[in-house]
Amino acid sequence: MEEGKMSWTVSDAVNYKGFPADKSKTGGWITASLILGIEICERLSTMGIAVNLVTYLVGTMHVPSAESANIVTDFLGTSFMLCLLGGFLADSFLGRFRTIAIFAAIQALGTGLISVSTKLPQFRPPPCNVASQSCQEASGTQMGVLYLCLYLIALGTGGLKSSVSGFGTDQFDDKDERERTQMTFFFNRFFFLISMGTLLAVTVLVYLQDEVGRSWAYGICCLSMVVAIVIFLSGTKRYRYKKSSGSPIVHILQVIVASFRKRNLKYDNLSILYEDHPEATRIPHTQQYLFLDKAAIRVEGDEMIIDGKVVPNPWRLCSVSRVEEVKMMIWLLPVWATTILFWTIYAQMITFSVEQASTMERTIGTFQIPAGSLTVFFVGAILITLAVYDRVIMPLFRRWKGTEGFTNLQKIGIGLAMSIVGMIAAALTERKRLSVARNSGSVTTLPMSVFTLIPQFFLVGSGEAFIYTGQLDFFITRSPKGMKTLSTGLCLTTLSLGFFLSSFLVSVIKSVTGHNGEKSWLADNINEGRLDYFYGLLALLSTVNLIVYLVCAIFTIKPQSQSRALTMNNGEKNSLDDKC
Repeated sequence: MEEGKMSWTVSDAVNYKGFPADKSKTGGWITASLILGIEICERLSTMGIAVNLVTYLVGTMHVPSAESANIVTDFLGTSFMLCLLGGFLADSFLGRFRTIAIFAAIQALGTGLISVSTKLPQFRPPPCNVASQSCQEASGTQMGVLYLCLYLIALGTGGLKSSVSGFGTDQFDDKDERERTQMTFFFNRFFFLISMGTLLAVTVLVYLQDEVGRSWAYGICCLSMVVAIVIFLSGTKRYRYKKSSGSPIVHILQVIVASFRKRNLKYDNLSILYEDHPEATRIPHTQQYLFLDKAAIRVEGDEMIIDGKVVPNPWRLCSVSRVEEVKMMIWLLPVWATTILFWTIYAQMITFSVEQASTMERTIGTFQIPAGSLTVFFVGAILITLAVYDRVIMPLFRRWKGTEGFTNLQKIGIGLAMSIVGMIAAALTERKRLSVARNSGSVTTLPMSVFTLIPQFFLVGSGEAFIYTGQLDFFITRSPKGMKTLSTGLCLTTLSLGFFLSSFLVSVIKSVTGHNGEKSWLADNINEGRLDYFYGLLALLSTVNLIVYLVCAIFTIKPQSQSRALTMNNGEKNSLDDKC
């Protein structure tokens, strides 16, 4: 009877009272859906603000074009960089549940404040003088208030995003075959629902911003997040909670410090290396980065006394399993680095591409499409790609190869390749748009349909569907069990660094190409610049990056076969046999 009861509990999870979690009463898709709900509202708020922010900065705050693009990319970059802070707090102090609740509240506060600030006239400059064609740029105080609101939202986004996917996967038992299969589908559905939130943001919310008022649209964002928090908290008694083993960042630093202290020691027998993990959870020793193994060599002075007990000093002695966890994280870095540039291309879709759209013919009958809503084709491409993948490609692969579709590395490669084609299409479209602009004189709206931008939105959007799901799957399934929150944060930092790289490139290009009285490629008036050259440069850089990625992916496969025992021991055997 006792054995039967134990089979209905999750060995590494507890309920809200701290007792072993009962499978029949906790976890599963019901609780996962409550968690996904808060992520949908996060996307609704963040993207509802970001995709149309450049038009607000240029048109209302009178900020120059390139500077406006950088404000948007810096905002999004900071949002994803703060995922590392959220992950650290979740692992070290708060746990994933509290982290999500606290930072969701911070984001709700930020959206509430920006709703108020865009309503009050004292927080924006006066309209442009049409007669003199002069515009007064926003003052430091006005921009300061806007920055305060934006970075409160960024803090909230970073804190909760670091834990949402991890807490979602906590609701499935990776030792149960049925629930492990459900967790495989969780990643695709997770991204699908994120995209639905983004779709609402770029259609309904952007329309409300342009036609009803930004303060009303931002107020809806705030209200939706408050409702999502209430729904999220309603599942408190049904969630499965997994105990943290401490901050993985601290564990990594301990291995690095211990191995550096013993850098002059030598060993010729693996049996002398220290190990304190139970046999079932040990990670087998690998032959990569052998200098880190020195952290596991036991010498005099490695112990300390705590509460009268002699225990190893983790800053002087680390177990083989702890060292191997660090090695596994290092092997993620090449793929991590080569996915950054994709998000630089993504940044152009919500900045310069939106500005392109604002100069083009956007009317259908008597209805004018908001420029920010053109990203609906971007989001639509994501949803279509995910649907086709889930309903067509995966069933074909099951019949053909007996697998669940492309491997995570293959998905990333496909996404990178599609982004290159997307930038080539964007460059060609912009060249045509500039030609029309030169022949049309100083008209406000060019006689060129905005729908010619669809190919670049569709290609990059479809690429995102592949690369984001591939990244999330890669970083979570390839990382040690105790470092999954860190690996999620590491995945999201590629977005952050991609946005920061975009800001850096924009600043450099604007500076380098604007000498000797010539217009910069990224001129304040987009019709006087050469945005097509900038897009072409991104396509070239991305081609080089794809070649480097393919090399990195090949080498990334090798240690996976050696460390697969960890995955199997933890019940996380990846159904995707990753072969690039």
